[in-house]
Amino acid sequence: MALYALDGVAPVVHPTAWVHPDATVIGRVELGPEVSIWPQAVLRGDFGDIRVGARTSIQDGTVLHTTAEHPTVVGADCVVGHLAHLEGCTVGDRVLVGSNSVVMNRVVIGDGALVGAGALVPEDTVVPPDCRALGVPARIREGAGTGAWIDEAVALYVANARRYRTGLTRVD
Repeated sequence: MALYALDGVAPVVHPTAWVHPDATVIGRVELGPEVSIWPQAVLRGDFGDIRVGARTSIQDGTVLHTTAEHPTVVGADCVVGHLAHLEGCTVGDRVLVGSNSVVMNRVVIGDGALVGAGALVPEDTVVPPDCRALGVPARIREGAGTGAWIDEAVALYVANARRYRTGLTRVD
């Protein structure tokens, strides 16, 4: 895995977390138990803190960055889809952040919410618990309806990370 200290500050990775060898994790980053970080994801804690809660998956090509004033915090049991970009925001527990979405500074995503694929959640937006943020710019709608699905997706990615930990081998 590509972990880098910056200015003497190294990422803190729980022993049960898994970081793909082609992902990059730099500086002030903390990964909780059973977190999975997938290929080409970049977590760059150079200006501030990034924290990822237990059993959350950060999928392929996703970028997590931060500002000095606003950490990027992703709760437990979340799925952050492919190519998403999270910057200086707070994401609650059991949230689905859809592929290719952008969540900007000072955004707060409530527990059980959904950010739709391709959505742009502009600065200072609050997405209440169990609501949806859809579109560009995102509009808030009631009823995320992802409870059962998110539990299945979280379990799938926890199991897949275990599989990769023991079964992934480079062949070139």
